[in-house]
Amino acid sequence: MQQKRVNHKNGRLIWNRLDNTANLFPVIATKNMTNVYRISVTLTDDIEPEKLQTAVEQVLEYFDVFQFCLKKGIFWYYFETNKRPLPHIEEENLYPCTYIERYENNEYLFRVSYYGKRINLEVFHALTDGNGALAFLKEITYMYLRMTHEELADNVQDTLNKETSLDYEDSYLNNYKRKAARTYKTEKAVVIKGTKLSGDQFGVMHGYIPVAEIKKVAKSYDVTINQYLLAVYTWAIYVQYLKKMAGKKPITISVPVNLRPYFDSTTLKNFFVIVSSVFHPYKDDCTFEEILAVVKESLEKQTTKENLEKLFSYNVSNEKTFMLRVVPLAIKKLAIKFVYLQSAHANTSTVTNLGLIKVEEAYKKYIKQFHVVISMSEGQNIKGTVISYDETMVFTFSSYLENTSIQREFFRKLSEDGINVSIETNGVYYE
Repeated sequence: MQQKRVNHKNGRLIWNRLDNTANLFPVIATKNMTNVYRISVTLTDDIEPEKLQTAVEQVLEYFDVFQFCLKKGIFWYYFETNKRPLPHIEEENLYPCTYIERYENNEYLFRVSYYGKRINLEVFHALTDGNGALAFLKEITYMYLRMTHEELADNVQDTLNKETSLDYEDSYLNNYKRKAARTYKTEKAVVIKGTKLSGDQFGVMHGYIPVAEIKKVAKSYDVTINQYLLAVYTWAIYVQYLKKMAGKKPITISVPVNLRPYFDSTTLKNFFVIVSSVFHPYKDDCTFEEILAVVKESLEKQTTKENLEKLFSYNVSNEKTFMLRVVPLAIKKLAIKFVYLQSAHANTSTVTNLGLIKVEEAYKKYIKQFHVVISMSEGQNIKGTVISYDETMVFTFSSYLENTSIQREFFRKLSEDGINVSIETNGVYYE
């Protein structure tokens, strides 16, 4: 793959369409529902801000996607290359996933901050998904480490990793099947309510899990790690929120699925669909094993290439209908927001898993851990993320709620199954 540094700030403007998923986010984004997520990397030494600034600016020149700013057209939002300078990178002073004020941020749809040994990359979801953001963060990290460690500068070439893609094709458009039928139905799910944290507080709780131990436990249940984690989360909600009582509404956890491996894509833009883990609390006192069996079957039916293709093909087909294309954006926004709000309560929560993160061997000893935090959305006051690096998996809960009984039940169940878990929070629960 050819990689070329191009500084578009001194060249022509590039115009680019938003992908199918991205079209939603500018319409529904608010200060309370930011559609911003954070991926961070913790290094072995304190961050040097000036060198981090330089590293971001140099890497940004390669990544067209992260140079985009958002513009409003007659019929759709669209991207345009941003010619403004990158804002000064500052020490973290906000809660994670705070709304990105585009004009205060020189119209960039991402921001970078630091705290101690940690570099934070926060991204507005219209720009890209977690896999695209991770590629950008890894290259920033490599560049920064070359600047701060002479042994790397001497032995590692000052360019991008050969496996880093700079492609920004619309993989939804390139892979969808025309006239796809809708293959899913939604129903109102359990909504987790409670007293919210005060002001703009945002609760974060990390659980550090040995990868070898969770692999062993998942294998003993004859399920994947993802199926096991989603079943434990469902169990925690069933035990602590529903008090093990039957109910009419399901516990539904949405699960973003990265489509790149299924369709041989390397795009930096969004390319994922949502499947759902669905458990109907059909009786009192369900066992964990009963919940696990339902969750396993629910996910296995949905995560086939054929079904995933149908899911996004239906959405793309709708977008491409003549009637929708010629409707002005102002009317589209009302319709999109109405449909979103009608379906928003179909999910109890979300868990997104970025998988096992691999880094170049030369940099590995300087990188301690990765974390992911996602923002809240309509009807979802608690969410989870998973990311693994080296021998450790981090399951992170983010929440607007004071009560942490669900989080504690989740980690208690892991411990009961023989997994050694250590917990870390951002402190809002103890203020």
